[in-house]
Amino acid sequence: MGTSNILFTFWSTSGGCSASHFLACFRYSLKKIIFILFTFLCFNTYAQFYPLHQNEALLQGGVGIIWINGAPHYGFRLFPEIQFANFGVGLDLRLEYTADGKLRTENFNEFSDYLSIIRYVKYGQKGDPLYVRLGALDYATLGFGNIMYLYNNSPSFDTRKVGLEFDADFNDFGFESVYGNFGQAGVIGIRGFVRPMHYTQLAEIPVIGNLEIGATIASDLDQNAGVIAGTYNPVTDNFDPIIDEGNTTLIGIDLGLPLIRSSIADLDAYFDAAKIIKFGSGAAIGLALNFKGLGLVNLRARLERRFNGDHYLPSYFNPLYEIERFNLNKTTGFVTSKVQQLKLAVNQSNGYYGELFVNVLGMFNILGSFQKLDKVPDSGILHLYTQIAPEDFPYIFRAGYDKTAIRNVTDLFKLDDRSYLYSEFGYRVMNYIVVSMVYYWTYTPIRDGDKNIIGYKPQKRVEPRISFYYPLNVQ
Repeated sequence: MGTSNILFTFWSTSGGCSASHFLACFRYSLKKIIFILFTFLCFNTYAQFYPLHQNEALLQGGVGIIWINGAPHYGFRLFPEIQFANFGVGLDLRLEYTADGKLRTENFNEFSDYLSIIRYVKYGQKGDPLYVRLGALDYATLGFGNIMYLYNNSPSFDTRKVGLEFDADFNDFGFESVYGNFGQAGVIGIRGFVRPMHYTQLAEIPVIGNLEIGATIASDLDQNAGVIAGTYNPVTDNFDPIIDEGNTTLIGIDLGLPLIRSSIADLDAYFDAAKIIKFGSGAAIGLALNFKGLGLVNLRARLERRFNGDHYLPSYFNPLYEIERFNLNKTTGFVTSKVQQLKLAVNQSNGYYGELFVNVLGMFNILGSFQKLDKVPDSGILHLYTQIAPEDFPYIFRAGYDKTAIRNVTDLFKLDDRSYLYSEFGYRVMNYIVVSMVYYWTYTPIRDGDKNIIGYKPQKRVEPRISFYYPLNVQ
């Protein structure tokens, strides 16, 4: 027996939009709303704030007011998700209109925007013998993460990309791979690994028998991946690069050694070294713990010491890499880019990386990671995620946060062009009704005269909503 859950979300008004104004807009759009909902009822799309368990499905949609940088937009959205055993499918249809009734074109100005209506199709989970995900890549990682860690190919609602993760583990050997964007050249990487002792009589020996050796190559093929400087013409609205290092390519090797394997806990030691072609190199050594907690508390922890040379940045392809890759200030003509950071990374120091994930009784999840160099004040990188949504608890809270180039404690939670945030806080007023407020700090692209993306700027989105949740048993 499986369980399907039907969830329909209706966004309410907020701020300066009066009730009479909203009702008039609602009456005018009612027929369109009904048509859209019934047309797409059979599809299944992504529900960002309602993650699923196996054999469970959600149908989520909405209509109402979305506040983008303080300006009201009328939004229509349908984004359910469905899973059958190891298979999962998610769609995400967004229609956003300005106050004068015009379609917000940032949602549909590239071919990839139409493809990204299918948010993802997947099989399995990361770490399974076979894992495939096509569509939005939320947190892609290769190996132990010294080259690519928690890479997000779609940090902006307005430029959603279609990518691929494809991993296979054949026990004796295997591979992990990531392709960031089918719409144009972008991030691509693959890691192959082998367990050499499996081919000898040492395979049954504890610890050493499961030694894993891996090799990784990753590159960014985007035309702006190596741009350091250039000239901007405000008349033609075009940018011409002057200093361009070309594609940014990284290679690496790693060793993984399982120290403990038991029904309660696993402990691994690892070594991970990487070289950025035409730039510097670095390495890391660490421990990874997976405590299974007898079904009460699950805990994953990781502690890593990093050794960094000049012109080297660990976890180069990180959660905000698509934002950091290249940005042009049209007012000043000033360029900032990730490869610039490599050029400036001199007199580097070593650093630490720590990660902790806790799940208690399946009721809430908390994930946090932080990395920082010993002697570089603005080198902190933070990733946080939490979800508290027990079935019998009236309050719901979900949040995710990424921040790079953290300077100090006061800078930790300051929202700026180095931040990405989403959060939702809600209350169940009845069994199947949740009133909540959703807030995003995300990004919207900046384009030149040829419609090429030349940077991003922060975008604030506020979505008050009333959610209707109804479980439906399926025989």
